Amino acid sequence: MNLITDPWIPIIRADGAREKIAPWQIAEQQNPVMEIAAPRPDFQGALYQFLIGLLQTVVPPEDAREWAEKWQVVPDGEELRARLKKISDAFELINPDGIAFLQDFQMPEGEQKDIAALLIEAPGGKTIKDNLDHFIKAGAVEGICDSCAAIALFTLQTNAPSGGVGHRVGLRGGGPMTTLLRPENRTANLWQKLWLNVLTVEEAAPACLSATPKVFSWCAPTRVSDKPGSALLPNDASINWLHVYWCMPRRIRLEPGNDSGICTLCGEECAHLLTHFRTKNYGMNYEGPWVHPLTPYRYDPKHQAPPLSLKGQQGGLGYRHWLGFVWKDENNGDQAAVSIQSFLEQKSRYLSDDQNIGLWCFGYDMDNMKARCWYEHHLPVVSVDQEYREVFFSFVGDLIASSKDAVKELRSQIKAAWFSRPKDAKGDTSMIDQSFWQATEADFYQQLHRLAQLPADTRAMPAAVAQEWLQTLRRNCLDLFDHWSLEGEAEDMDLKRVVKARRFLDTNLNKAKSIKKLHDKAKSTKEVA
Repeated sequence: MNLITDPWIPIIRADGAREKIAPWQIAEQQNPVMEIAAPRPDFQGALYQFLIGLLQTVVPPEDAREWAEKWQVVPDGEELRARLKKISDAFELINPDGIAFLQDFQMPEGEQKDIAALLIEAPGGKTIKDNLDHFIKAGAVEGICDSCAAIALFTLQTNAPSGGVGHRVGLRGGGPMTTLLRPENRTANLWQKLWLNVLTVEEAAPACLSATPKVFSWCAPTRVSDKPGSALLPNDASINWLHVYWCMPRRIRLEPGNDSGICTLCGEECAHLLTHFRTKNYGMNYEGPWVHPLTPYRYDPKHQAPPLSLKGQQGGLGYRHWLGFVWKDENNGDQAAVSIQSFLEQKSRYLSDDQNIGLWCFGYDMDNMKARCWYEHHLPVVSVDQEYREVFFSFVGDLIASSKDAVKELRSQIKAAWFSRPKDAKGDTSMIDQSFWQATEADFYQQLHRLAQLPADTRAMPAAVAQEWLQTLRRNCLDLFDHWSLEGEAEDMDLKRVVKARRFLDTNLNKAKSIKKLHDKAKSTKEVA
């Protein structure tokens, strides 16, 4: 199967029909493709990144004006087909004697593994040997179709966690977060959803249209990393910048299938199920300041350490990540993905006022080689005038900082209500934090939109916003304290301790530096008025 010319991507068309298409068909204008219909959420995110990478490689717009033209009018599908045809030789999935997509160029030997090992959550060899595969059992995936194998291979290479000695992590580190812009109106087609995340040539570097090692590393012998000094750095002359979309940390070679059957993942009949692949360690070792355009990063303010991609975290995603995912968080150095910054600075002005854009965030929460959870979350994206932008984001930062201080105090006093020696108490209290973020999320976005609608010359936070947010924090902290502190059996409670902790919570909420700052803002705004 060729991933450029053959239909293999599961989609939904405008009339609700489901089928599989070749990549160029995303530009078909009659009964257009509306959405990808992958069998798993991580595959859904991977297919979006795969298609964005293809568009970035073969049809990048020259500037923001050309980007806007192709956003409004989908280009001719035959033109896209012709452009993609130029790189089709690099996208054969099974090719025992030649170039194969994201697979080691020459690997005559290698450890044979079951095809299930392509899945990030699959238990490792030691886990199976020690009979510790309690939650995700070995042997649940026996054979998969070509389509699922292609998606699984790309998903693993772009998200690759640590996999043992010499089994390298991905270019973004293991289990990175991906943030994609998405239109929120239901009439948006798949082309528009993808095109929002494509950079212009002015913002990046010119595309390379040939299947050379500079873009597709699997077209040449692998740069193995079994010796010191063999790491691949971003400024390496042998690598085109587009390689970030096509990184290949793992040395893998799929083995052709022989028997027909039902694909374990998608449930479709397949003439040749893939059941095994070969792998070898010491693949491409990415080191240095790599930056993937679709991932937010944390930057060292002293510029001594390379940027670190933001990862999935226990407790999931929420509005506490909004600032770092949409723009930048000065407090911890988080910055939005390059594609998000590009949109806000260059492209958002070309969209109509009624076109709402959201941010789709997703990724694995990894504990080294173990996938603990898959997280997805949708955040709103607001566009404000350039003159007001820095002030607006500073206002939002104040709201989020006060939330973080509030939940910290809430957690501390709930533990004080539960335990006589709270500092010595161990255990997971993430459910407290999560309940707080969920309880205050709607109010946060209400204030966010109020701030976004202020005049461009605004320089002080309105008193009403500051006051309402302070009231939101206090009300929810006290309500959640009552809920969690009274959860246990009545005879196990020390009510005197509970009352004391609640009183401290009410008092200490006003002592936090960020909350004092909001009080001052509300007061100073009133005086100015």
